[in-house]
Amino acid sequence: MSPDRLSDAYRYAAALHASQLRKGTRIPYIAHLMAVAAIVLEHGGNEDQVVAALLHDAIEDHPRNGLTRREIGERFGSRVSAIVEDCTDADAKPKPPWYDRKVRYLEHLPKASPDSLLVSLADKVHNTRAILSDWQQIGNEVWYRFTASKEDTVWYYRSLANIYAERLPGPLADELERVVTELERIVETDSTAA
Repeated sequence: MSPDRLSDAYRYAAALHASQLRKGTRIPYIAHLMAVAAIVLEHGGNEDQVVAALLHDAIEDHPRNGLTRREIGERFGSRVSAIVEDCTDADAKPKPPWYDRKVRYLEHLPKASPDSLLVSLADKVHNTRAILSDWQQIGNEVWYRFTASKEDTVWYYRSLANIYAERLPGPLADELERVVTELERIVETDSTAA
């Protein structure tokens, strides 16, 4: 792996996401990108996948009228650019409605490349880990951070887990399955208690 290329990707991502925080927290957004890159590395990802993991939300969060897309292709190459594209559910501001974006992503994911699937799966594992961890700390307040209801949020992650289990089976897909099952249990318990 080229430390210079990874450093360049980190600096680029850090500059783009500099003012961003994780939903409902004081955690700088770059922490999520670093965590996804680490998960990709831990699960055998190659340099392009690690670079794409650092950049996977760049187009979606900061499209800049296509400038981010062009810069990623020029600076990091077509393989990285293709992975980031596959991880992007929208590139417009304002973003289309949540449900429409998620359905399009779910329809696209079965056709995504294996390189892209690893990065996407690592992203979803980190997201669900964060939701579960936050729920353990603040309870149902965690659900108010999301545009969608808790039921729709969990439906989306269940749908993703099913696709990854089929397309990229293994320890990482198994972990997503475990975390999503726990989130489903939490939502079901909340529903029956209400």
